[in-house]
Amino acid sequence: MTARETSSTGSGPAADEGWTDDILGDPFQQRTVPLGVDDEGPVVATLVRRLPHRLTAAFRPLHDVDVLYVHGWSDYFFQVELARFWTHLGARFHALDLRKYGRSLRDGQTPGYVTDLAVYDDDIAAALRVMGHTADEGADASPRRLVLLGHSTGGLTLTLWAARHPGLASAVVLNSPWLELQLGAIGRQAVTPLVEVRARWDPRGTHPAVDLGYYTRAQRELGTLPPDDHAAWRPARGFPTHPGWLWAIIEGHRAVAAGVDVGCPALVLLSRRSASAFSWSETLRAVDSVLVVDDIARAATRIGSLVTIGRVEGALHDVFLSAPVAREDAYRVLRAWAVGALAGPG
Repeated sequence: MTARETSSTGSGPAADEGWTDDILGDPFQQRTVPLGVDDEGPVVATLVRRLPHRLTAAFRPLHDVDVLYVHGWSDYFFQVELARFWTHLGARFHALDLRKYGRSLRDGQTPGYVTDLAVYDDDIAAALRVMGHTADEGADASPRRLVLLGHSTGGLTLTLWAARHPGLASAVVLNSPWLELQLGAIGRQAVTPLVEVRARWDPRGTHPAVDLGYYTRAQRELGTLPPDDHAAWRPARGFPTHPGWLWAIIEGHRAVAAGVDVGCPALVLLSRRSASAFSWSETLRAVDSVLVVDDIARAATRIGSLVTIGRVEGALHDVFLSAPVAREDAYRVLRAWAVGALAGPG
């Protein structure tokens, strides 16, 4: 990382220990965080960071803010533009490749597999310690404020984490969070007994493939896909799914449906429209083809007492990987909300 991009706060040899060059190139760095061993071997998470300009950060509206980003299913962090957005406002940006995803995926591991989303508490706690924060009750709080930023499954994970750790986050930003099953609440309730039985007796069994690759194709045609040399981390039709993992997701959805409280202001960004398709059409370049966004908008009203929902015309499932006009609209909404919610002293 160049000196121009190094923050003047928390810099120095101790702060830089363990950081190496990242695959995204300068000024991004990464740090591997060991998480112990499970039945598939050693487990790690990987933290990626980009720091703001050290000479101008103090004059930016979010100079005392740390952002922690968590990706979605079959994904990893590669959104350079998103990191640049936050550092331009003075914030320190960090992204976490969870265990068995992206930079953290090791040979012999089942990609993305967990049976309880609370397992990621260890990943998040480890990342926060590196960032100078803590998830421990009663510990001294960091003088810097924490913003949680999650996409899709990462949005569900961070929503549940914030509800279990009240008071640690100053704001939550959710980019098309997977807060409800695509079947809707009634459909979820209908399939829950079957999923529970399979999760108990055949947790690593297989499901039929349902991803036809159209979401990936839309990104390819819009030019927002990551480099091809990391396609194994983000396969065009997603990772195979398993009953044990699906049970963890449904348990998360049930918690949201019952009502949780992230304990801070929340912004939820969604496309204006969804589409489920069995053949390709140009429409899929301007809709969420993964989630039912109206169901997500309803579920979002149950995650806290101060929730702003922003619907972006023409957005994809990841609103920040959409066509330029939709992407610009999403960043405009995010900037106005973030500066309004976070600018000035905590």
